[in-house]
Amino acid sequence: MDSQSVLATLQQRYANEPEFVQAVEEFLLDVAPVYDENATYQALSLLERMTEPDRIFQFRINWEDDQGNVQVNRGWRVQFNNAIGPYKGGLRFHPSVSVSVLKFLGFEQIFKNALTGLPMGGGKGGSDFDPKGKSDAEIRRFCYAFMRELGHHIGADVDVPAGDIGVGGREVNYMFAMYKNMTREFTGVLTGKGVGHGGSLIRTEATGFGLVYFLERMLEANNDSMQGKKVLISGSGNVAQYAAEKVIELGGVVLTLSDSKGTLHIKDGLTQEQLEWVKQQKLDRKPLSDFTAKFGGEWLDGQRPWHIAADIALPCATQNEINGDDAQNLVKNGVKYVAEGANMPSDMDAINVFQDNQVRYAPGKAANAGGVAVSGLEMSQNSLRQYHTFETLDQQLKQIMTNIHDTCVQYGKQDDGFIDYKKGANVAGFTIVANAMVNYGTL
Repeated sequence: MDSQSVLATLQQRYANEPEFVQAVEEFLLDVAPVYDENATYQALSLLERMTEPDRIFQFRINWEDDQGNVQVNRGWRVQFNNAIGPYKGGLRFHPSVSVSVLKFLGFEQIFKNALTGLPMGGGKGGSDFDPKGKSDAEIRRFCYAFMRELGHHIGADVDVPAGDIGVGGREVNYMFAMYKNMTREFTGVLTGKGVGHGGSLIRTEATGFGLVYFLERMLEANNDSMQGKKVLISGSGNVAQYAAEKVIELGGVVLTLSDSKGTLHIKDGLTQEQLEWVKQQKLDRKPLSDFTAKFGGEWLDGQRPWHIAADIALPCATQNEINGDDAQNLVKNGVKYVAEGANMPSDMDAINVFQDNQVRYAPGKAANAGGVAVSGLEMSQNSLRQYHTFETLDQQLKQIMTNIHDTCVQYGKQDDGFIDYKKGANVAGFTIVANAMVNYGTL
Protein backbone atom coordinates (compact mmCIF):
# COMPACT_ATOMS: atom_id res chain seq x y z
CA MET A 1 0.00 0.00 0.00
CA ASP A 2 1.47 3.38 -0.96
CA SER A 3 1.54 6.42 1.33
CA GLN A 4 -1.63 8.03 -0.06
CA SER A 5 -3.61 4.82 0.43
CA VAL A 6 -2.36 4.59 4.01
CA LEU A 7 -3.41 8.19 4.64
CA ALA A 8 -6.85 7.70 3.07
CA THR A 9 -7.45 4.69 5.31
CA LEU A 10 -6.39 6.62 8.41
CA GLN A 11 -8.57 9.60 7.50
CA GLN A 12 -11.58 7.34 7.23
CA ARG A 13 -10.80 5.16 10.23
CA TYR A 14 -9.94 8.03 12.57
CA ALA A 15 -12.19 10.82 11.30
CA ASN A 16 -13.03 11.54 14.96
CA GLU A 17 -9.35 12.08 15.85
CA PRO A 18 -8.46 15.34 14.07
CA GLU A 19 -5.22 16.11 15.92
CA PHE A 20 -3.80 12.68 15.16
CA VAL A 21 -4.80 12.78 11.49
CA GLN A 22 -3.30 16.28 11.18
CA ALA A 23 0.03 15.06 12.60
CA VAL A 24 0.17 12.18 10.12
CA GLU A 25 -0.80 14.40 7.17
CA GLU A 26 1.95 16.91 7.94
CA PHE A 27 4.47 14.11 8.35
CA LEU A 28 3.55 12.37 5.09
CA LEU A 29 3.97 15.52 3.00
CA ASP A 30 7.70 15.07 3.49
CA VAL A 31 8.05 11.33 3.98
CA ALA A 32 5.78 10.04 1.16
CA PRO A 33 8.42 10.24 -1.61
CA VAL A 34 10.95 8.33 0.51
CA TYR A 35 8.42 5.65 1.42
CA ASP A 36 6.90 5.26 -2.03
CA GLU A 37 10.30 4.77 -3.66
CA ASN A 38 11.38 2.03 -1.24
CA ALA A 39 10.02 -1.43 -2.11
CA THR A 40 11.27 -2.93 1.17
CA TYR A 41 9.40 -0.36 3.29
CA GLN A 42 6.19 -1.06 1.39
CA ALA A 43 6.63 -4.84 1.42
CA LEU A 44 6.89 -4.70 5.23
CA SER A 45 3.93 -2.26 5.48
CA LEU A 46 6.11 0.02 7.60
CA LEU A 47 3.86 3.06 7.28
CA GLU A 48 0.71 1.17 8.26
CA ARG A 49 2.57 -0.24 11.26
CA MET A 50 4.18 3.09 12.17
CA THR A 51 0.85 4.96 12.23
CA GLU A 52 -0.90 2.43 14.49
CA PRO A 53 0.16 2.41 18.16
CA ASP A 54 1.50 -0.84 19.54
CA ARG A 55 -1.20 -0.54 22.21
CA ILE A 56 -3.36 1.96 24.08
CA PHE A 57 -4.33 1.51 27.73
CA GLN A 58 -7.42 3.32 29.05
CA PHE A 59 -8.32 3.24 32.71
CA ARG A 60 -10.56 4.85 35.32
CA ILE A 61 -9.06 6.93 38.13
CA ASN A 62 -11.01 7.23 41.38
CA TRP A 63 -9.75 9.82 43.83
CA GLU A 64 -11.10 11.71 46.82
CA ASP A 65 -11.31 15.51 46.97
CA ASP A 66 -10.86 17.64 50.09
CA GLN A 67 -14.59 17.46 50.84
CA GLY A 68 -14.51 13.67 50.91
CA ASN A 69 -16.29 13.29 47.58
CA VAL A 70 -15.11 10.57 45.21
CA GLN A 71 -14.16 12.01 41.81
CA VAL A 72 -13.75 9.99 38.62
CA ASN A 73 -11.38 10.79 35.74
CA ARG A 74 -10.13 8.93 32.70
CA GLY A 75 -6.50 8.07 32.05
CA TRP A 76 -4.60 6.74 29.04
CA ARG A 77 -1.18 5.59 27.96
CA VAL A 78 -0.35 5.30 24.27
CA GLN A 79 2.65 3.03 23.65
CA PHE A 80 3.29 3.92 20.03
CA ASN A 81 6.61 2.50 18.85
CA ASN A 82 9.63 0.96 20.61
CA ALA A 83 11.79 0.14 17.59
CA ILE A 84 14.82 2.02 18.92
CA GLY A 85 14.26 1.97 22.69
CA PRO A 86 11.70 1.87 25.53
CA TYR A 87 8.54 3.91 25.02
CA LYS A 88 9.30 7.47 26.16
CA GLY A 89 7.01 10.46 26.40
CA GLY A 90 5.27 12.74 28.85
CA LEU A 91 2.07 12.64 30.85
CA ARG A 92 -0.40 15.49 30.38
CA PHE A 93 -3.08 16.45 32.92
CA HIS A 94 -5.58 18.78 31.24
CA PRO A 95 -9.32 18.74 30.43
CA SER A 96 -8.51 18.71 26.69
CA VAL A 97 -6.69 15.38 26.89
CA SER A 98 -8.22 12.75 24.62
CA VAL A 99 -7.11 9.70 22.65
CA SER A 100 -6.66 11.88 19.55
CA VAL A 101 -4.41 14.38 21.35
CA LEU A 102 -2.32 11.63 22.94
CA LYS A 103 -1.96 9.73 19.66
CA PHE A 104 -0.79 12.90 17.89
CA LEU A 105 1.70 13.59 20.68
CA GLY A 106 2.88 9.99 20.79
CA PHE A 107 3.31 9.85 17.02
CA GLU A 108 5.39 13.04 17.02
CA GLN A 109 7.40 11.67 19.96
CA ILE A 110 8.61 8.67 17.95
CA PHE A 111 10.56 10.85 15.54
CA LYS A 112 11.54 13.53 18.04
CA ASN A 113 13.17 10.88 20.20
CA ALA A 114 14.87 9.33 17.19
CA LEU A 115 16.42 12.69 16.28
CA THR A 116 18.13 12.97 19.68
CA GLY A 117 20.34 10.00 18.84
CA LEU A 118 19.39 8.39 22.17
CA PRO A 119 17.75 4.93 22.42
CA MET A 120 14.15 5.96 23.10
CA GLY A 121 10.88 4.92 21.47
CA GLY A 122 7.73 7.04 21.37
CA GLY A 123 4.72 7.17 23.67
CA LYS A 124 2.43 9.58 25.49
CA GLY A 125 -0.17 9.53 28.23
CA GLY A 126 -2.25 11.53 30.61
CA SER A 127 -5.68 12.27 32.00
CA ASP A 128 -8.57 14.69 31.59
CA PHE A 129 -7.96 15.73 35.22
CA ASP A 130 -7.70 19.52 35.64
CA PRO A 131 -5.06 20.47 38.23
CA LYS A 132 -6.13 24.14 38.21
CA GLY A 133 -7.78 25.13 41.46
CA LYS A 134 -6.88 21.85 43.19
CA SER A 135 -5.12 21.75 46.54
CA ASP A 136 -1.76 20.08 46.96
CA ALA A 137 -3.45 17.24 48.85
CA GLU A 138 -5.94 16.70 46.02
CA ILE A 139 -3.17 16.61 43.44
CA ARG A 140 -1.21 14.16 45.57
CA ARG A 141 -4.21 11.85 45.94
CA PHE A 142 -4.92 12.03 42.22
CA CYS A 143 -1.30 11.24 41.30
CA TYR A 144 -1.29 8.25 43.64
CA ALA A 145 -4.54 6.97 42.12
CA PHE A 146 -3.30 7.58 38.56
CA MET A 147 -0.09 5.62 39.17
CA ARG A 148 -1.96 2.74 40.78
CA GLU A 149 -3.45 2.11 37.34
CA LEU A 150 -0.57 3.19 35.08
CA GLY A 151 2.09 1.42 37.11
CA HIS A 152 1.11 -2.01 35.80
CA HIS A 153 2.11 -1.04 32.25
CA ILE A 154 5.46 0.78 32.63
CA GLY A 155 9.04 0.03 33.66
CA ALA A 156 12.59 1.33 33.28
CA ASP A 157 13.18 -0.89 30.23
CA VAL A 158 9.56 -0.91 29.03
CA ASP A 159 8.01 2.56 29.15
CA VAL A 160 9.42 5.65 30.89
CA PRO A 161 6.91 8.52 31.26
CA ALA A 162 7.86 12.11 32.09
CA GLY A 163 6.03 15.38 32.67
CA ASP A 164 4.08 17.56 30.25
CA ILE A 165 1.34 20.18 30.60
CA GLY A 166 -0.07 19.98 34.14
CA VAL A 167 2.63 17.56 35.26
CA GLY A 168 5.78 19.01 36.80
CA GLY A 169 8.31 17.85 39.35
CA ARG A 170 5.77 17.71 42.18
CA GLU A 171 3.44 15.42 40.25
CA VAL A 172 6.28 13.19 39.02
CA ASN A 173 7.56 12.84 42.59
CA TYR A 174 4.12 11.76 43.84
CA MET A 175 3.74 9.24 41.03
CA PHE A 176 7.25 7.89 41.57
CA ALA A 177 6.52 7.45 45.27
CA MET A 178 3.47 5.32 44.45
CA TYR A 179 5.42 3.28 41.89
CA LYS A 180 8.14 2.55 44.46
CA ASN A 181 5.45 1.57 46.95
CA MET A 182 3.79 -0.80 44.46
CA THR A 183 6.95 -2.48 43.15
CA ARG A 184 9.43 -2.10 46.04
CA GLU A 185 11.96 -1.00 43.40
CA PHE A 186 13.95 2.20 42.95
CA THR A 187 14.38 2.30 39.18
CA GLY A 188 14.50 4.96 36.47
CA VAL A 189 10.85 4.44 35.56
CA LEU A 190 9.94 8.15 35.49
CA THR A 191 12.01 11.16 34.46
CA GLY A 192 11.64 14.65 35.84
CA LYS A 193 12.07 13.46 39.42
CA GLY A 194 13.50 15.73 42.08
CA VAL A 195 17.26 16.24 42.11
CA GLY A 196 18.73 14.11 44.89
CA HIS A 197 16.38 11.16 44.42
CA GLY A 198 16.97 10.17 40.82
CA GLY A 199 16.28 13.43 39.02
CA SER A 200 18.62 15.28 36.72
CA LEU A 201 19.89 18.83 36.84
CA ILE A 202 18.82 21.09 33.91
CA ARG A 203 15.65 19.03 33.25
CA THR A 204 13.42 22.01 34.11
CA GLU A 205 15.36 24.31 31.79
CA ALA A 206 16.01 21.75 29.05
CA THR A 207 13.19 22.33 26.56
CA GLY A 208 13.47 26.12 26.63
CA PHE A 209 17.27 26.15 26.58
CA GLY A 210 17.34 23.49 23.86
CA LEU A 211 14.89 25.48 21.74
CA VAL A 212 17.19 28.49 21.79
CA TYR A 213 20.30 26.39 21.17
CA PHE A 214 18.58 25.07 18.04
CA LEU A 215 17.57 28.62 17.08
CA GLU A 216 21.20 29.74 17.50
CA ARG A 217 22.29 27.11 15.00
CA MET A 218 19.54 28.24 12.59
CA LEU A 219 20.77 31.81 12.82
CA GLU A 220 24.39 30.77 12.32
CA ALA A 221 23.43 28.70 9.27
CA ASN A 222 22.05 31.91 7.79
CA ASN A 223 25.05 34.06 8.82
CA ASP A 224 22.93 35.73 11.47
CA SER A 225 22.95 36.04 15.28
CA MET A 226 20.60 36.57 18.22
CA GLN A 227 22.04 39.97 19.14
CA GLY A 228 19.32 42.62 19.09
CA LYS A 229 16.68 40.33 17.59
CA LYS A 230 13.08 41.01 18.67
CA VAL A 231 11.44 37.78 19.83
CA LEU A 232 7.78 36.84 20.34
CA ILE A 233 7.23 34.04 22.84
CA SER A 234 3.84 32.51 23.61
CA GLY A 235 3.14 30.72 26.86
CA SER A 236 4.58 31.47 30.28
CA GLY A 237 5.30 28.01 31.65
CA ASN A 238 8.67 26.29 31.91
CA VAL A 239 9.39 26.17 28.18
CA ALA A 240 8.56 29.84 27.62
CA GLN A 241 10.37 30.97 30.78
CA TYR A 242 13.66 29.28 30.00
CA ALA A 243 13.52 30.10 26.31
CA ALA A 244 13.11 33.74 27.36
CA GLU A 245 16.01 33.44 29.81
CA LYS A 246 18.36 32.08 27.17
CA VAL A 247 17.25 34.67 24.58
CA ILE A 248 17.98 37.46 27.07
CA GLU A 249 21.37 35.94 27.90
CA LEU A 250 22.28 35.83 24.21
CA GLY A 251 21.35 39.47 23.60
CA GLY A 252 17.85 39.06 22.16
CA VAL A 253 14.84 41.20 23.12
CA VAL A 254 11.83 39.28 24.46
CA LEU A 255 8.69 41.25 23.59
CA THR A 256 5.92 38.91 24.76
CA LEU A 257 4.76 36.13 27.02
CA SER A 258 1.19 34.85 27.21
CA ASP A 259 -1.28 32.60 28.99
CA SER A 260 -4.81 31.36 28.34
CA LYS A 261 -6.23 34.81 29.22
CA GLY A 262 -4.14 36.98 26.88
CA THR A 263 -0.71 38.34 25.97
CA LEU A 264 1.80 40.46 27.88
CA HIS A 265 3.58 42.93 25.57
CA ILE A 266 6.79 44.51 26.90
CA LYS A 267 7.86 46.99 24.21
CA ASP A 268 11.34 47.59 25.64
CA GLY A 269 11.97 43.90 26.27
CA LEU A 270 11.67 41.64 29.30
CA THR A 271 14.49 41.88 31.86
CA GLN A 272 15.87 38.98 33.88
CA GLU A 273 14.48 40.57 37.05
CA GLN A 274 11.01 40.70 35.52
CA LEU A 275 11.35 37.11 34.31
CA GLU A 276 12.16 35.97 37.86
CA TRP A 277 8.93 37.65 38.97
CA VAL A 278 7.02 35.76 36.23
CA LYS A 279 8.51 32.46 37.41
CA GLN A 280 7.36 33.10 40.98
CA GLN A 281 3.95 34.30 39.79
CA LYS A 282 3.44 31.04 37.91
CA LEU A 283 4.61 28.98 40.91
CA ASP A 284 2.05 30.83 43.03
CA ARG A 285 -0.60 30.16 40.33
CA LYS A 286 -1.33 33.87 40.00
CA PRO A 287 -2.28 35.76 36.81
CA LEU A 288 0.38 36.87 34.34
CA SER A 289 -1.69 40.03 33.80
CA ASP A 290 -0.59 41.31 37.25
CA PHE A 291 2.75 42.13 35.59
CA THR A 292 1.52 45.48 34.25
CA ALA A 293 0.63 46.84 37.69
CA LYS A 294 4.16 46.17 38.92
CA PHE A 295 6.35 46.78 35.87
CA GLY A 296 4.22 48.47 33.22
CA GLY A 297 3.84 47.03 29.76
CA GLU A 298 0.60 46.28 27.96
CA TRP A 299 -1.87 43.49 28.63
CA LEU A 300 -3.71 42.34 25.48
CA ASP A 301 -6.77 40.64 26.85
CA GLY A 302 -7.84 37.52 24.95
CA GLN A 303 -5.17 38.00 22.26
CA ARG A 304 -2.22 35.98 21.03
CA PRO A 305 1.12 37.69 20.23
CA TRP A 306 1.32 36.96 16.51
CA HIS A 307 0.32 40.43 15.25
CA ILE A 308 3.30 42.21 16.86
CA ALA A 309 6.33 43.21 14.74
CA ALA A 310 9.41 41.08 15.46
CA ASP A 311 12.23 39.05 13.92
CA ILE A 312 11.64 35.67 15.57
CA ALA A 313 8.58 33.77 16.84
CA LEU A 314 8.84 30.98 19.43
CA PRO A 315 5.40 29.39 20.03
CA CYS A 316 5.68 27.64 23.40
CA ALA A 317 2.05 27.19 24.50
CA THR A 318 0.00 24.44 22.85
CA GLN A 319 -1.05 22.79 19.60
CA ASN A 320 -2.57 24.81 16.73
CA GLU A 321 -1.99 28.22 18.31
CA ILE A 322 -0.81 29.70 14.98
CA ASN A 323 -3.22 29.54 12.04
CA GLY A 324 -2.84 30.79 8.47
CA ASP A 325 -3.95 34.33 9.31
CA ASP A 326 -1.54 34.49 12.25
CA ALA A 327 1.27 33.31 9.99
CA GLN A 328 0.42 35.99 7.42
CA ASN A 329 0.64 38.60 10.18
CA LEU A 330 4.01 37.27 11.30
CA VAL A 331 5.39 37.44 7.77
CA LYS A 332 3.94 40.91 7.19
CA ASN A 333 5.49 42.15 10.45
CA GLY A 334 9.00 40.95 9.67
CA VAL A 335 9.39 37.52 11.28
CA LYS A 336 12.12 35.52 9.51
CA TYR A 337 12.52 32.60 11.93
CA VAL A 338 9.93 30.38 13.64
CA ALA A 339 11.05 27.62 16.01
CA GLU A 340 8.45 25.60 17.88
CA GLY A 341 8.78 25.13 21.62
CA ALA A 342 5.33 23.49 21.83
CA ASN A 343 4.13 20.38 20.01
CA MET A 344 2.48 21.15 16.64
CA PRO A 345 1.63 24.80 17.51
CA SER A 346 1.42 25.75 13.81
CA ASP A 347 -1.42 24.31 11.76
CA MET A 348 -0.93 23.24 8.14
CA ASP A 349 -2.13 26.58 6.74
CA ALA A 350 0.45 28.38 8.87
CA ILE A 351 3.26 26.06 7.81
CA ASN A 352 2.38 26.61 4.15
CA VAL A 353 2.55 30.37 4.66
CA PHE A 354 5.97 30.08 6.32
CA GLN A 355 7.37 27.89 3.58
CA ASP A 356 5.86 29.95 0.74
CA ASN A 357 7.54 33.04 2.18
CA GLN A 358 10.94 31.43 2.86
CA VAL A 359 10.57 31.80 6.62
CA ARG A 360 13.06 29.52 8.38
CA TYR A 361 10.63 27.21 10.16
CA ALA A 362 11.71 24.49 12.64
CA PRO A 363 9.02 22.02 13.78
CA GLY A 364 8.66 20.96 17.39
CA LYS A 365 9.95 17.44 16.82
CA ALA A 366 13.35 19.03 16.14
CA ALA A 367 13.39 22.35 17.98
CA ASN A 368 11.80 21.28 21.27
CA ALA A 369 13.60 17.94 21.60
CA GLY A 370 15.80 19.28 24.41
CA GLY A 371 13.37 18.18 27.11
CA VAL A 372 13.27 14.56 26.08
CA ALA A 373 17.01 14.64 25.38
CA VAL A 374 17.73 15.48 29.01
CA SER A 375 15.11 12.91 30.05
CA GLY A 376 17.19 10.38 28.12
CA LEU A 377 20.30 11.57 29.93
CA GLU A 378 18.41 11.16 33.22
CA MET A 379 17.61 7.56 32.24
CA SER A 380 21.32 6.96 31.65
CA GLN A 381 22.24 8.50 35.00
CA ASN A 382 19.65 6.31 36.76
CA SER A 383 21.03 3.17 35.08
CA LEU A 384 24.59 4.07 36.10
CA ARG A 385 23.57 5.27 39.59
CA GLN A 386 25.40 8.53 38.89
CA TYR A 387 24.68 12.25 38.72
CA HIS A 388 26.22 14.72 36.28
CA THR A 389 26.87 18.41 36.88
CA PHE A 390 24.73 21.19 35.43
CA GLU A 391 27.62 22.29 33.21
CA THR A 392 28.19 18.76 31.85
CA LEU A 393 24.51 18.30 31.05
CA ASP A 394 24.24 21.76 29.51
CA GLN A 395 27.11 20.92 27.15
CA GLN A 396 25.52 17.56 26.30
CA LEU A 397 22.19 19.29 25.62
CA LYS A 398 23.84 21.88 23.41
CA GLN A 399 25.65 19.16 21.46
CA ILE A 400 22.46 17.12 20.99
CA MET A 401 20.57 20.18 19.68
CA THR A 402 23.49 20.97 17.35
CA ASN A 403 23.41 17.39 16.06
CA ILE A 404 19.64 17.57 15.48
CA HIS A 405 20.06 20.85 13.60
CA ASP A 406 22.82 19.42 11.43
CA THR A 407 20.76 16.31 10.69
CA CYS A 408 17.84 18.49 9.61
CA VAL A 409 20.19 20.40 7.30
CA GLN A 410 21.55 17.14 5.86
CA TYR A 411 18.07 15.87 4.95
CA GLY A 412 16.38 19.21 4.30
CA LYS A 413 18.77 21.42 2.31
CA GLN A 414 17.27 22.39 -1.05
CA ASP A 415 19.07 22.93 -4.35
CA ASP A 416 18.82 26.72 -3.92
CA GLY A 417 20.44 26.51 -0.47
CA PHE A 418 17.21 27.05 1.50
CA ILE A 419 16.93 24.70 4.48
CA ASP A 420 13.55 22.99 4.86
CA TYR A 421 13.83 22.04 8.54
CA LYS A 422 10.41 20.37 8.55
CA LYS A 423 11.35 18.02 5.72
CA GLY A 424 14.77 17.40 7.25
CA ALA A 425 13.31 16.48 10.65
CA ASN A 426 10.57 14.26 9.25
CA VAL A 427 12.71 12.36 6.75
CA ALA A 428 15.60 11.88 9.17
CA GLY A 429 13.38 10.69 12.02
CA PHE A 430 11.43 8.38 9.74
CA THR A 431 14.58 6.87 8.24
CA ILE A 432 16.08 6.06 11.65
CA VAL A 433 12.93 4.29 12.87
CA ALA A 434 12.10 2.62 9.56
CA ASN A 435 15.55 1.07 9.19
CA ALA A 436 15.33 -0.37 12.71
CA MET A 437 11.93 -1.87 11.87
CA VAL A 438 13.31 -3.36 8.64
CA ASN A 439 16.01 -5.10 10.66
CA TYR A 440 13.33 -6.69 12.90
CA GLY A 441 11.40 -8.14 9.96
CA THR A 442 7.64 -8.41 10.43
CA LEU A 443 7.53 -8.06 14.23
